[in-house]
Amino acid sequence: MSSTPSSLKLEAAPAPLFEELPSRTAEDAGETRHHGSGHRARLRQRLLEGGPEALLEHELVEYLLALVIPRRDTKPLAKQLLAEFGGLSALISADPESLMRVPGMGETTIAALKIVQATALRLLKAEVTARPIIASWQALLDYLRADLAHINVERVRVLHLNSKNMLIRDELVSEGSIDQSAIYIREVIRRALELGSASLILVHNHPSGDTQPSRADIAVTRDIVEAGKRLNIAVHDHVIIGAKGHSSMRAMGLL
Repeated sequence: MSSTPSSLKLEAAPAPLFEELPSRTAEDAGETRHHGSGHRARLRQRLLEGGPEALLEHELVEYLLALVIPRRDTKPLAKQLLAEFGGLSALISADPESLMRVPGMGETTIAALKIVQATALRLLKAEVTARPIIASWQALLDYLRADLAHINVERVRVLHLNSKNMLIRDELVSEGSIDQSAIYIREVIRRALELGSASLILVHNHPSGDTQPSRADIAVTRDIVEAGKRLNIAVHDHVIIGAKGHSSMRAMGLL
């Protein structure tokens, strides 16, 4: 007796009511979904039509960050950064390690801030090198403050000038701790002879913000002045830069 096999009919399983979403990466988890294209367009329009003064400080940072974090509301991060570092100048001057400690910051966002700083310093330095230093003293102070006022270690720079008081070299000669750095008289004079410098301006910063010269500052400056005199190398000034201003040893009658 023969029999024919029954045909089997396979039915598809019922569709789930909710589709399972793929797991989010750590990077995705730190990103907030943002639909602020209209807001950013308005910021862009205000910037293009009204210039830099048309945007508030946090809006400048917000728009800059938006260029490198396109799918995130960058206003909270911009405000946090400004509050953390105390303003725009201090923010763009902050070292990468300090910036990295702020949640939400990474190499790309830090690089965006650093390119702003580099561009600003180039523009300010161009003003300094275009004319004799003595005729562009305020431009020099603006450049030095942008470069040194907000860093958290002490740095010493020597500006070398030719016989027409034009800047021929701006050199970092020492970087130290939060409250001291070394400057060697022999090295300063040797370098001046190598470059054919007619005169010098000494510069260093005080991370504490207090721009009053210390006894050591005064002593080493006077030693450099005396060493330079023997070789017809003048020292125009020693400028100390702080977060809230500067002091000039020549203006204070210390040279």
